[in-house]
Amino acid sequence: MKESLQKRTHRLLSSNHLQAKKKYGQNYLTDANVIERIVDTSQVDESTTVIEIGPGLGALTQKLLEKSKQVIAYEIDATLIPVLNREFSESPHFILKHQDILKTSIDEDLKALGLTKQDPIVVVANLPYYITTPILTKLLEESTMINRYTLMAQYEVARRLTADTNTKDYNALSVFMHYKTTPSFAFKVSKNVFMPPPNVDSAIITLTTKKPPKIENEAFFLDFVQRAFKQKRKTLANNISAGYNVDKARVNALLEAEGFATNIRAEGIDVKGFIKLSEAFYTTLYVTHET
Repeated sequence: MKESLQKRTHRLLSSNHLQAKKKYGQNYLTDANVIERIVDTSQVDESTTVIEIGPGLGALTQKLLEKSKQVIAYEIDATLIPVLNREFSESPHFILKHQDILKTSIDEDLKALGLTKQDPIVVVANLPYYITTPILTKLLEESTMINRYTLMAQYEVARRLTADTNTKDYNALSVFMHYKTTPSFAFKVSKNVFMPPPNVDSAIITLTTKKPPKIENEAFFLDFVQRAFKQKRKTLANNISAGYNVDKARVNALLEAEGFATNIRAEGIDVKGFIKLSEAFYTTLYVTHET
């Protein structure tokens, strides 16, 4: 009889004298059906190179190895390295890296393996909740080789990562995701399928990378978006006026000139709108005001 994931998790933790570490956000997924759905959602096949971040005890890794060309797994916890090496010692397509993903150049590692931008490369990961955004932001800003992401994140964070305009979850992070990717909410995952169970439910999302629209000053655009959402209950004009110390009447005039209502809030503006406004603001108000 095939060993259940729950029994396998208990066995590996017990036999290796291990326990889930809070400092690494470790919650081990023990539901085979959820793992099957994650792999199906990721759309990996025999041509796909998978990057897995935080493989843990390898429950998802095993299924990914069955479906993909190879799995490159990044694990920060030194105590899990010998366990993973033993579990997948017979798989020539498993590449384990004992590294902190936030201190790693993914593209350099991929190129060292002979991979190029033309190869199908995807990230499939159950990200530690406490550093989901830093990991995702780093990869989206630095990697030009990853095609797609299938990620598990805290439910509320997943809603924000994939939110559309005029929804309560839409914020600066949502704008960044829409700027860099085509985001999609896949399905919710109960906290009860983890060992130990986290305090909140999770969700699976997908992000398909795309070439961002051309922006003259990307750094200012990203800063403008952050300030636009500074206080969500305030209008965009109020937030921008306060954020850049520019007279509100001038901000309102610019909004009207660009075709936006003066009482619009940040959640009502999509990526194209933010690009349009940030560039207009930078050239006609901010630069003039600064000089």
